[in-house]
Amino acid sequence: MRVRVLRAAHGDRRVARELASVLTERQLAGLEPLPVQPPVLLRVYRQEIRGLPDSTRFLLLLAAADQYPVDTQTFLRAVTAARLDTRPIDAAEAAGLAHATAGGVVFRDPWTRIAAYETASTTEHRAVHRLLARVLRGEGESPRRSWHRGAAALGPSRRLAAELTAAASTARRVGEHTLACTLAERAAALAPEPGERTRLPARAAADAWRSGDGDRASRLVVSTDDDGLSGLLALRAGNATDAFDALLTAAVLHAGRADASAGVQANLPGTTESGARARSHGAADPGGPALPGSPGVPTHRDTAAHFLARATEAAIYTGDLRRCREAAAVADRLGIAPPGTLGGLAAAVEGRYDDARDALKAAAGRCGPGGDPTALIHSAIAALLLGDHTGAAAAAVRAAAAARSRGETVAVPQAMEFRAYAEFWTGRPSAAEAATLDALRQAYATGQDNAACHLQAALAMFAALTGDEDMCRQRAGAARRYALERGLGLPAALALFALALLDLGAGRFAAAAARLRALAGFGPGHGHRAVRHLATPLYVEAAARTGETRVARAAHADYDHWARTVRSPDELALSARSRALLAGGAEAVDHYRTALDLHASGTRDFERARTELLFGGALRRLRQRTQARDRLHSALEAFEHFGSPQWAAQARAELRVLGESAVPARGAEDLAARLTAQQLMVARMAAEGATNREIAARLALSPRTIDHHLRGVFTRLGIRSRIELVRLLGDG
Repeated sequence: MRVRVLRAAHGDRRVARELASVLTERQLAGLEPLPVQPPVLLRVYRQEIRGLPDSTRFLLLLAAADQYPVDTQTFLRAVTAARLDTRPIDAAEAAGLAHATAGGVVFRDPWTRIAAYETASTTEHRAVHRLLARVLRGEGESPRRSWHRGAAALGPSRRLAAELTAAASTARRVGEHTLACTLAERAAALAPEPGERTRLPARAAADAWRSGDGDRASRLVVSTDDDGLSGLLALRAGNATDAFDALLTAAVLHAGRADASAGVQANLPGTTESGARARSHGAADPGGPALPGSPGVPTHRDTAAHFLARATEAAIYTGDLRRCREAAAVADRLGIAPPGTLGGLAAAVEGRYDDARDALKAAAGRCGPGGDPTALIHSAIAALLLGDHTGAAAAAVRAAAAARSRGETVAVPQAMEFRAYAEFWTGRPSAAEAATLDALRQAYATGQDNAACHLQAALAMFAALTGDEDMCRQRAGAARRYALERGLGLPAALALFALALLDLGAGRFAAAAARLRALAGFGPGHGHRAVRHLATPLYVEAAARTGETRVARAAHADYDHWARTVRSPDELALSARSRALLAGGAEAVDHYRTALDLHASGTRDFERARTELLFGGALRRLRQRTQARDRLHSALEAFEHFGSPQWAAQARAELRVLGESAVPARGAEDLAARLTAQQLMVARMAAEGATNREIAARLALSPRTIDHHLRGVFTRLGIRSRIELVRLLGDG
């Protein structure tokens, strides 16, 4: 809410404080749009403007009308055309309110500019807008000219409403969605027909949303009864289940309108079936809202397909795979080709992995330069599901670039969600974390709280990888609380996955297995496909460490089936590593070698390092010390490069067992001199709270051996309890 209030205040902290002080409980909770203006401070600014000479106020009014709410940059042309004297601006400069430059008038701040406009009378407003409209005659200036003509109107006008509507379409086509929203709002105010006064605010709300102004979109959508728009807003900042229902309803409604329109055209004299079909699919539809990814006015069929794609996203967010099947069935019934992600997920739910692979590959392939941001985002999702993290990152980057070039600010944070996961696994956590934090700020600023929740879960995963336990728990807790309130199954599961990854890195294998068991639900119809793929290899590892592998073997069988179907080197490598963990002993060596060979063709460098760590530990237990040492040093180097201290500590622990010298932690030299390497390692784990059984599992020793080591630690250090051990190590 701080981010949103600052954005609404144009970055002015005085205004932000005042706005925050008048927010209702629902506004503070983000459930209602913020106030449009600060009541007290703006009143003070108006008094300052009223204290200026009339000639100065008129020039400030002209400058403000030229900049607010639509920037037209014609102040100097208007001054010349009206032969105005600009010397009265000196009074405003002396008062510190504004000053003249070669390019026009610069106000002290946005709120002074707003006050200069709102202080004037209606007659003065019409005069300056007519003057500005008169000088706007250049190429590409017609939308702004129409705005000023509409602003100067005395009352409802069918002709001006039509002109403004056309101007909004022109602005929309070139990606000026804020201007399109303003024009559509004014057209609604001037339209004499009740239907237009309902339809045009829906267009304006869609434009406001695309430009990233979620509060403005929420205020506008109240005056409409558009299920699609309500669903879009719920998808980004509400309950995902409600969003799915509203979006699917809207898709069915628009598909029905398309069929009705085609039927009418087919019955007209001289109309062929092919011509009717062409008009049904290609003619402008006067009834549909302007939606993301559809510049101008889309057809009913286009709108239905768009809402179906958004319903797919809602189904992915909820994690309710039954809804994927429902959306796929609706697409089939309506004769609309479903997005590849929808068809792929639906097929995967039913166990048709070959069909799922083909659908997802088709979706992932539509990721060339340019294009519709929504289609590119779907390409990124499909690539992630296929284990192609490089392709996913490329599609997400292109989606963000396409969104920026089209002025669709709202799509940028969503694209960044999926880029974050791709870069997480490909060994670029620092760069990905910085980009994710930036996307988080954008998500909050544009009112996309659901996207922010997803990004919080991603940041929790980064914190788990870097061993920042407090930050991981804080972000994962925030993400899960919000996600469970809004029915967002995907980010809730990802936050749980982050906590499991943290446990695994810290050697808390039983806790990790408990979290991952639910996420790695196996077989068609169980679990969220994307999260299950992340969780299963880690679950197998945690289960193998605890010795409870019955369920893990079934989960691995399903994962292996998927990996062999999609033929992703990374997925196959993780399946081979899981097979090694489940086999154990000498039999595991060949599986580990296979996994490393496959990793060489993949992109998940962090998982390659973890495979080397596990392989090194297995070789150590098989007394193949030289090979074990090589693998462990390689893993240690990789973890230090990634900034993963917990995993680096595991590699160092294995090396110490091999008798390798290790640099002790700062301040621990004395302890290192008094204890053996293995005793020091056991002491540190015990001081961190690990039980004897957990320490034994981490070191592949028996609990009785750990008990023996701890007794030796207590004797050498002259202590009698773990509490004293914690205190002593803390002092060291």
